[in-house]
Amino acid sequence: MRFLEQMMKIDRRWIYLAIGLAVIIPAIIPFTVPVPVSKEVKNVHDFVENTDSNNPLFLAMDYDPSSMAELNPMAEAILKHAFSEDRKVIIVTLAQFGPGMVEEITTRIGKEYNRQYGVDYAFLGYRPYPAITIMLMGTDFRVPFPQDYYGTPLDSLPIMQGVKNFNNVRGVIDLTAGNTADMWIVYGNGRFNFPLAIGITGVMAADYYQYLQSDQIFGIIPGVKGAAEYEQMIGKPGQGKEQVSYQLVAHSVIILFIVMSNVAYFATRRQKKTIGGAQ
Repeated sequence: MRFLEQMMKIDRRWIYLAIGLAVIIPAIIPFTVPVPVSKEVKNVHDFVENTDSNNPLFLAMDYDPSSMAELNPMAEAILKHAFSEDRKVIIVTLAQFGPGMVEEITTRIGKEYNRQYGVDYAFLGYRPYPAITIMLMGTDFRVPFPQDYYGTPLDSLPIMQGVKNFNNVRGVIDLTAGNTADMWIVYGNGRFNFPLAIGITGVMAADYYQYLQSDQIFGIIPGVKGAAEYEQMIGKPGQGKEQVSYQLVAHSVIILFIVMSNVAYFATRRQKKTIGGAQ
């Protein structure tokens, strides 16, 4: 019982230390975690898989570097999948601090798969006011983006030949850590009725399953676990699979502390009631 009483008074710094060790241990002793594939992530994978080689996929990377840890693995997995299957990709970002990050990812993976810029993929760049930009793109991509990120007129890019608006792409996958997902649902899918899937942070996932149930989106990639699922399906483990092991250990430690503290609380409360009753 004395141990339980001490647990009620434990210094929070010991908890921080335990969480720190839980994150460090998988880095020192790497291990893999089996990741069952969910239907909502498989839908996104199958959508990319079934995209015609002449029908571009539209990828919106609407997140800032602060969300890279969760969303970069998704972006890399989708690009690797598309490029390995000779699928064309048109990329845009509606996040203010996203362009440099997007350029690094697309250039690196493009070189890795020997993809040619302007032919196999294109990065249109960034524009503010996401809702307005989405509606303008629904009319013509060239209205908000007369030139790509590098200043090349869109009509000069082979990938953009015959591509005017959302009617000429396979569909849209939006990766975001903010309310941009709402704008793509309302002003994108709701107005122009194109297929839409989203990749979001883990804490956002619960809020968006209602749109999956109503068929406003056809798939969701939820957080690091969703990225790990996608990596598993394409057979290219990356940051998603690595981070799942960190999450497993850290979450297990957190759950252990929660269980122990609750057991200690109820046990000590019961003891106090027993002593009080005896008096």
